[in-house]
Amino acid sequence: MSAQPKMNMKGGRGGVREPHMSRAELKKSLGKDSTVWRLFGFIFKHYKFRFGIVLVCIVISALTTLASSLFTRTLIDDYITPMIGQASPDFSPLAVALLKLGAVLLAGVVASYSYNLIMIFVGQGTMLKLRQSLFTHMEDLPLSYFDSRTHGDVMSVYTNDVDTLRQVIGSTIPNLFQSLITLVSTFVSMVVLSMPLTLVSILMAFLTVKVTTKLGKISRGHFVERQKNLGIVNGFIEEMVSGQRVVKVYCHEKKAVEDFSVINENLRSSAYNANKIGSMVMPLNSNIGNIGYVLTAVVGASIALGGFTAWYMSGIGGATLTLGTLVAFLTLQKNFTRPISSISNEINSIAMASAGTDRVYGLLDEPKEVDNGNVTLVNTNVSEGDLLTVSEKRTGSWAWKVPERQSADRLVPLKGLVSIKDVDFGYIPGKQVLFDITLTAYPGQKIAFVGGTGAGKTTITNLINRFYEIQEGSITYDGIEIRNIEKDSLRRSLGIVLQETCLFSASVLDNIRYGRLDATDEECIEAAKLVYADSFIRRLPQGYNTVLSADGGNLSQGERQLLAIARAAVADPPVLILDEATSSIDTRTEKLIQKGMDSLMKGRTTFVIAHRLSTVQNANYIMVMDHGHIIERGRHDELLALKGKYYELYTGNSITG
Repeated sequence: MSAQPKMNMKGGRGGVREPHMSRAELKKSLGKDSTVWRLFGFIFKHYKFRFGIVLVCIVISALTTLASSLFTRTLIDDYITPMIGQASPDFSPLAVALLKLGAVLLAGVVASYSYNLIMIFVGQGTMLKLRQSLFTHMEDLPLSYFDSRTHGDVMSVYTNDVDTLRQVIGSTIPNLFQSLITLVSTFVSMVVLSMPLTLVSILMAFLTVKVTTKLGKISRGHFVERQKNLGIVNGFIEEMVSGQRVVKVYCHEKKAVEDFSVINENLRSSAYNANKIGSMVMPLNSNIGNIGYVLTAVVGASIALGGFTAWYMSGIGGATLTLGTLVAFLTLQKNFTRPISSISNEINSIAMASAGTDRVYGLLDEPKEVDNGNVTLVNTNVSEGDLLTVSEKRTGSWAWKVPERQSADRLVPLKGLVSIKDVDFGYIPGKQVLFDITLTAYPGQKIAFVGGTGAGKTTITNLINRFYEIQEGSITYDGIEIRNIEKDSLRRSLGIVLQETCLFSASVLDNIRYGRLDATDEECIEAAKLVYADSFIRRLPQGYNTVLSADGGNLSQGERQLLAIARAAVADPPVLILDEATSSIDTRTEKLIQKGMDSLMKGRTTFVIAHRLSTVQNANYIMVMDHGHIIERGRHDELLALKGKYYELYTGNSITG
């Protein structure tokens, strides 16, 4: 899945503002039940003390900015004007006042630096805790969650969506608080200085908001279209990069360039329309602010010079509009429209970031895998009289520890008797994929499943693992209903080799050890030798210490699958599930490892999903499946004698899918 670049939430100097959201969208995104408020609660829960310090620092920073604006009134009226015409003016009072102002401004700088530094810590810390919570929760999710989503979609929650919150936490939230405090304190100061001029400023601020909102609504559709086309371009490039070999094989270069030119032009057109309208916002707001500044200066000058004698008492408390008051007010007026525009943008940024919080909390709200089992797998020792006792060490002998209400826990020897009776199953309601499945695998038997793609072979093994829960019927393991067995214990008793091999960015030795984390190096090497992987491993640059690239990209498919088989071998489980384990191994290699596989399966109940019928001829029973039904069952010779579906598959010497 292509990761789309984030939209720049804030219009910078000379930049482009993103579209404003509608009132309904804002209400939905910022409502008390929204994920944004959950994020705020998460931050306050973990950083309550630091957030308190941030608020104090923001107040100090905002008030020092206000103090510097108001100081111009004192500077002109109390210091500069009285000294005009003096033969020997005394500058010492002015110097003292400037030093005091410098101290106040220094406090503001320290406060501003402090809260920005703290918010960086809070932002990164919140992302750390969110990713930790996401990963911890993800590990407890059922397999069905990952089967219904692409890997790229899940990964983008950790990257794009969590990173979207960094800007909101580190910048948007403190800027919003500072703008609110600045707006309120500036407005109060303006009212105190001059009510008529305050009315003029309110009128111009209202005009600024209306223009911004109107242009935002117009441009929003173009921005949405731009992001849509950007996603199409990203997706097309990703396809072409991953499919470059196919493009060259079929000489598709010219057609690919033509297709890209079309979608690239669509992106250019939508981006042009969006930026054209969005770019008008900053210049218009700036010019409206300049007009307001000039209008305020004209009205203020008229009042100060006595043009409106009825307005001499223009400030609260009877303050006369002096020259110093007018200059101070004009400075405040410049600062008045800026917080209004900033608040609008910050709220819009938070609302737009709600898409990221929705996806983050969407994953966190996914229900965990349900496990009501209370039967556990334990290692055992056999004492005199065949009495089983629990061992803390690995003994190679297992038992099921079954809790009893009225007596001591009962130990049931693990033999590998798996019974499936009358099982019906569907991945989604109303779409059944297994019908009345009944079979019994006795200890040490090899049960094979054959059939076409979608016949239900892998689904049966998924039910044995409890990756999914059955709707009807029952599955028992040594006479114990698997619903009553803890999933961890159940899965530890099963060794699985999947058709899709997954290797990790670690050494070969560590990848084999993934089957049993307490396995020694010697045990891992013995497991590799058992499945004939030792020879190719020793040819690697650092042998068993060779670090594999992501998913074993520096190995062939057959070598990767050999490591997966070695991983199952080192786990030494009592029951094996081999899901087309040799499908990617060539015929020569298959013959080499067949002895190792037979040795691995000896004494173990084994379920084999066969890709090649030659690998299951020695199975105790072969289940022939078709569209969720077992249509034939028996030994190899018996099924050939029936001359049914298995006979058709065998004589064709391959299996569909």
